[in-house]
Amino acid sequence: MGHVLHDVAIDLGRRTRSCYVKGRGIVINEPSVVAVEKSTGRVVAVGKEAKIMLGRTPGEIEAIRPMQNGVISIRRRPRT
Repeated sequence: MGHVLHDVAIDLGRRTRSCYVKGRGIVINEPSVVAVEKSTGRVVAVGKEAKIMLGRTPGEIEAIRPMQNGVISIRRRPRT
C-alpha cells in the first residue's frame, strides 16, 4: 500500500483560518468563528456559517471567535 505525503501549512489566525497544500494552494480560508450550544457545549456551526450568526443567535447558542492572544480559548460554562 502506498503512502501519500503532502506539505501542509495551517494558519489559525485570529480573524481567519487557512490551510495551504503544496501544489494546490490555499484549500481552506474561512473565518475563525464557532457557534456553540451553551447548555451542552455542542458545536453547531463553524467558519462562514458561524460568522453569519455573530450577534444574531438565540439565547441558547453563542457564536464566538475562539482565538485569544494566539491560543485557542473556548470558555466552558458549567452545566446547570
